[in-house]
Formats: sequence, C-alpha cells, structure tokens
Amino acid sequence: MITSPAFADRKYALLGLARSGMATLDALVASGAHCMAWDNRAEAREEAADRAEIADPMLADLSGYYGIVVSPGVPLNSHPIAQRSRDTGVPITSDIELFAQARAALPPHKLVGVTGTNGKSTTVALIRHILESAGLPALMGGNIGLPILSRDPLSPNANGVGVYILELSSYQIDITQSLDCDIAVLLNLTPDHLDRYDNDFGKYAASKARLFAMQSAGKTAVFGKNDPATRAIAEAVASRSGSPDVVIPDKTTLTGQQDWASLQGPHNAENTAIAIAVVETLGVTEAQWRPALASFTGLPHRMERMAEHKGILFINDSKATNPASAAPALAAYKNIHWILGGLPKGEGLDECEPFFGNVKHAYTIGEAGPSYAKLLDAKGVKVDASEMLCTAVQSALDNAISGDVIMLSPACASFDQFRDFEARGEHFRKIVQALTHTGKAA
Repeated sequence: MITSPAFADRKYALLGLARSGMATLDALVASGAHCMAWDNRAEAREEAADRAEIADPMLADLSGYYGIVVSPGVPLNSHPIAQRSRDTGVPITSDIELFAQARAALPPHKLVGVTGTNGKSTTVALIRHILESAGLPALMGGNIGLPILSRDPLSPNANGVGVYILELSSYQIDITQSLDCDIAVLLNLTPDHLDRYDNDFGKYAASKARLFAMQSAGKTAVFGKNDPATRAIAEAVASRSGSPDVVIPDKTTLTGQQDWASLQGPHNAENTAIAIAVVETLGVTEAQWRPALASFTGLPHRMERMAEHKGILFINDSKATNPASAAPALAAYKNIHWILGGLPKGEGLDECEPFFGNVKHAYTIGEAGPSYAKLLDAKGVKVDASEMLCTAVQSALDNAISGDVIMLSPACASFDQFRDFEARGEHFRKIVQALTHTGKAA
C-alpha cells in the first residue's frame, strides 16, 4: 500500500468504510496515524474495530483532528458533516488528497488525472495500456479499479519514470485540495449528477475545473473540444497567469480507427486523440502507441464487444447511464437493436436523436420504458415495450439477422432494477450466454 511519514502521529476521522474508506484506514494506520472511523453498516464498523476508534464524527470530539476523510458517496450539499466540518474547523478531505500529500515520499513518477462526464474509464485504461505497451510502469486508480492508497508504489523504469493515472469524479475533486497533476484531462461536460450540485450545471462544471486550478505552471492540461462547457474551461485555463500548457487534440487528424476494434465511434476517436496527447507528452512515440491501439481490448460494460452469434454482434454498454453517453454507441454502428431504459436522469433522449437512423428496432425496459417507448414511436422508431431485460434480449434475438447489432446502451441509471451498472451488464451477459449457448467474447 501507499504510506507516508506525513501522516504519522496525526489524527483523522473517517466517514464511510466501503472499499476506498477501508483502504484509506489501512494506509493511515500503517503510516502511524490515529483513526476514528464510522459507517452506518455494523459489519463495516466491526471490520475496522481492530485498527480504529469506532465513533461517529458527527457526535465525537474532533479536537486535535487533522481532517475528516469522507467517502465520495457522501453528498456534501446535503449531509450534515459539511456543517460539522465548518463548526469544528476540521477540514473535509479525501483519499485522493492523501495520495497527493504522500507523493513526496514516493519514488520519482508522473501523475495523470482524468475527469469528464463520459469516457473517463476507457481513456484511463487506454492510457495505461499504451504506456505499458511502451515499457513504462503504469498504475490506474481513483474512480476505477482498486483504491489508489491500496496499491503498491510504482518502481520507476530504467528511465526513471513511473506513471499514476487517476480517474477522478467531480465528487472526488470536490474534496481534494492539492493534487498537482503533471497532466490533467477534461474529456467533456454534459449535465449529470446535478442532484449533488443543487441542479446547477455551472456548479458541476466548476467542480471539474478545480482539477486545473490545482495545477502549477509548466504542467499540461488536455481538453476535449466537443462541447461549449469544456471549451470554456480550456479558454479560462489558457488565459490564467501561471497556467499549465493547454493542449486541445484534433481527432480528425487520426487515421486507422477502423483497425481498433475496441475503439469504435466518434466518442472513442476523441478519447483516443486525448490519450495520444497524454502519452506523447510522456515521451511515447507513434511507433509505440499505434500498435497499442489495435491491441486494446477495452473495459467491461463500456461498448464491450461481448459476443457474436450467427453473425449478430452483442454490445454491452451498460455504463451508458445517460443519453449523452448512449449517443456515441448509437453513432458507432448500423442496424442496431437498441435495449434502453432504467431510472431516467431526464425526460428525453435529445442527444441520441441524431442517431435514431442507425436503430433498426428498440426495446424499452425499466421505469423509463413507457415514456421512452412513446417518444421513440413518435419519432418513427420501431419499438417494443419489453419492461424486463430478459424479454428485451429475447425479442431482439428473434428479430435480428446476420449483420445486425444487439446493443444494451440504456441511457439511464440502473437503480430501478439493478444494484449498479455492472450488475445490469453482467445480467445482460448471462442472458445472452443462455440464449445463444455461447460464452465466447467477440
């Protein structure tokens, strides 16, 4: 794990003991810190009892405490811990901020931070894949994979370079104060998670912009160019005195995308252009990154080429939890049997509408199903109101022919029927395997 002498003999209160909370507790205790910890789940409190004082920081005496480490899942715009922090003068912080403070004790390295509404995980995984293909030690963490503090520190290669790549949600950036990324990335911005920002898109965008405010002069800031909010932040960063160097890649200059099986669609052209800008800043050449693009296999539930059966391709894009993230998947293929629906984050499918011509048949599920079925029918899209995912997959398989694509790209959150998008995607996988009698990836 990652530890630091900076934490020794300090006192921290932890609120939330899920995966990142437990990793933070372990790292702090191993660094010589005293920890108070709390979670609403009794089993989590029991698991932490041998390493921490079990007490609720909402009620306990916080005198002498250095910080309150809050899980990113705690909504600071509504949770009373925010007022408790103000009343006691003990700042709220995060595991990402602790990593930032631990960097001084780590072997020489570079740090890449990636944020945005959509495409973060794919871009982070692609950057890591390219770096590792080029022989550079690389490790990804943050909002993807294992918590960063649970990972062993990178050992630099012969050139003295190891690269940490962090996927950063707005929630994580909100409670991070000193993360000075060597390369910071903003992919895109569309309305999402606005319940955490009082339904104010400007506050959400300002949260993302803080990643660049923490950068010092001489570092690099990389931006997408496909939406006005991202471009506005890029312009603001470029105009700031002592700003990092601003890079805005142009995806139209890329060639060879047809050879990158797991990077199809215009959104992945943008993600790839940004990943190339990052790795080239780190010294990777085209001779190194181009073959890596062809060998990249992508991530589960993100436009995943899951299976092929009788010429029909199955795409698992369960991670598309809003219309803006479903639209690129629709743009990437023709003759789509589109399975969509769940817990809606808005009333319409405006971002998807330009690609309705690629949809051969739609199958709606979940809470949004009836309204989406009505909307799609009014737009001339053939649609079945399926309600359940298993019904939708069976109907799509009955209707599809060789050359068609059956795609789960829900444009909705999963919480009406599933624990999370991963559970929804795995359920889709099991249904496809059962109906086609194949577990083979495409």
